[in-house]
Amino acid sequence: MMGASFDKEDASSKLDLMMDTMYEFVSKCNDDEVRKGIAPLPGVIQTLETLTSYEDIAFGLVTGNVEGIARRKMHALGIFDTGALTSLSKPPRLGGRVWEGMEDKRFLGGFGSDFCSGNLDDQTRNYLDRGEQLAICVQRCMEELCHPDHQIERVIHVGDAPADILAAKNYAHHPSKPENVSVGVIGVATGSYSVEELRELCGERVEGVWEPVILDEGVGVGNMEAFISACGLKTDA
Repeated sequence: MMGASFDKEDASSKLDLMMDTMYEFVSKCNDDEVRKGIAPLPGVIQTLETLTSYEDIAFGLVTGNVEGIARRKMHALGIFDTGALTSLSKPPRLGGRVWEGMEDKRFLGGFGSDFCSGNLDDQTRNYLDRGEQLAICVQRCMEELCHPDHQIERVIHVGDAPADILAAKNYAHHPSKPENVSVGVIGVATGSYSVEELRELCGERVEGVWEPVILDEGVGVGNMEAFISACGLKTDA
């Protein structure tokens, strides 16, 4: 929609309509059609199931995808059924929308349908938009806690691409980030980018502010012990 043959302002004004149309199409697909060509990496489901045994941890999804489509994917892939994604009990806020047919599949997250600058001329928007989506996810988590004795101490973003590393790094200094909350990223070189590429983007570690971890080549969420350790958790929860 944002190509040179389109008026950018006109195209941007139709983003919501485009996302609604995308969701309408996906909502008519069955699970086999939704998960065609995609699958969790080996061990991921088992790691997520194990993480559900840990207390005082909330899990969310941050993605540039439309929220309703993300819900369908997580359900079709069996990720929603692990119980790892933190369900939301409060009505949608912060721009959240009702996605027909997925009302009982609401979970914590920040999505492209929550924030999309629509700016393809500025390449930094790729990670800056993701940073805003991460900020929305954290804000929703705070709203869901909604109790003075429950406060966020640490935010960890997991990803396999430069945009994921830079989005988390940007959020470490985001104006909405609660004071005294440390931000970390766990980079997993299970996609198209190497350990060296991801590590270089992290920059210097600042204790209590920015705490990145890049796992070894090919080690990811499915490598349960290594991943849980990178989260700063004990493996015998």
